[in-house]
Amino acid sequence: MLKNYVLDTNVLVHDPLSIYSFSDNNIIIPLLVIEELDNLKKRDGILGFHARNAAREINKLRQSGNLLEGVKLPGGGTLRIEMDHMNADSMPDGLDLSKNDNKLLTITWNLQQKDKDIPTIMVTKDVYMSIKGDSLGIRVEDYENDKVTVDEIYKGYLEVKLSSSDIEKIYGNGLKPPRKIKEPLYPNQFLQIKSVDNTSHEGLAIFDGKKIVPLKYANSSAWGLTPLNMEQKMAFELLMDNNIHFVSLAGGAGSGKTILSTAVALQKVIEEGVFRKIIFVKPVVAAGNDIGFLPGTEQEKLKPWMGSFYDAVDNLFGTRAKKKEKSSKGDNSVKSGFSVEGFIDQYREQGVIDMKTFNYMRGRTLCDSLVIVDEAQEITPHLAKLMLTRAGFGSKFVFLGDPTDSQIDNVLVDERSNGLVYTIEKMKQFEISGHVTLSKVERSPLAKIAERYM
Repeated sequence: MLKNYVLDTNVLVHDPLSIYSFSDNNIIIPLLVIEELDNLKKRDGILGFHARNAAREINKLRQSGNLLEGVKLPGGGTLRIEMDHMNADSMPDGLDLSKNDNKLLTITWNLQQKDKDIPTIMVTKDVYMSIKGDSLGIRVEDYENDKVTVDEIYKGYLEVKLSSSDIEKIYGNGLKPPRKIKEPLYPNQFLQIKSVDNTSHEGLAIFDGKKIVPLKYANSSAWGLTPLNMEQKMAFELLMDNNIHFVSLAGGAGSGKTILSTAVALQKVIEEGVFRKIIFVKPVVAAGNDIGFLPGTEQEKLKPWMGSFYDAVDNLFGTRAKKKEKSSKGDNSVKSGFSVEGFIDQYREQGVIDMKTFNYMRGRTLCDSLVIVDEAQEITPHLAKLMLTRAGFGSKFVFLGDPTDSQIDNVLVDERSNGLVYTIEKMKQFEISGHVTLSKVERSPLAKIAERYM
């Protein structure tokens, strides 16, 4: 059945390609939405980037016809810019019509009254718009095209029970998945195995796409760091394997996502030379009130946003110093005089370490690089795709983040529509990718309590 979809500005900013996601229905974009995109175009970060992209997509359609009369879309349906239906006589007195959101509701309500044979739907990601729209008798829907609809996000591992003989086969030549494992296995999915006939017999293995095999890096370390628990061992396995080109790690604060990734990055680039450089990328989305304009060079402006990487490097050197101190009977020369800023600046000047935001990613091709994207729950699926399509030959990408709503400050996404969970679900089927969700906090007893109970 043909429908009219009126798009809110936040839908276009969430996904600049959303105009192509409504099949053969009519897409209506009120003129004030174009005005809002114009006001957003110079904003820094994700908001301005997406606003500009959305305007470019709409502008492309001008070549196919008149936007006022309606333009045919490639997948069927039409798109038109709505210039009228601003009559507010029927709106309740409590609605402040100086607000653009309420003007959008007025337009949608009037369109709904004009043609009652065609359902008219407001599409928005604003919860207040949804509440007001429903109160006015307007049908309101969230933009669902890139939401993850599964009941539970893919964890990357599975608990199974096998016979001791099957477990021995895994550590021999590998084991083809037996029929007793009912769930489908994805490439690079881990299995926590317990024996059905010997309670003390258990192990951790990985499905390589054909067989269940032992871990390759169970006894390895990177930059002096060794995994502290089973989940970290899984993450470490994915990070260390050069045949896996994309890794996603989800987990709360203190679960080890950043320090594990940084340790492997330093090991693979500085120690082993597997990759030519490390690129740290972070979306510029403030938690709480932003501190405003920051003076200085690009790198100086980025430093406050890159604190997690500076902390990781500092903690890694602290761990190495303690190990050296034990082995050299109290010699603390490793840590003395060390400066994390000096270390990073030295390798940045050599082109070995680079730090970027998403603003500088368009048009780039990142070859022979280990790219770590932190706080990936703050990015949209569109930006996640943009980031992964930057991958050149010989590169590995690592997405880190906590996809729970409490850790998302970007109003354009939620726990089901952010770039991290979207990428986890889309990439889990491929042999060059792997994912693990880390649930155990290893930062400190205080961090563990805060993560669990607050």
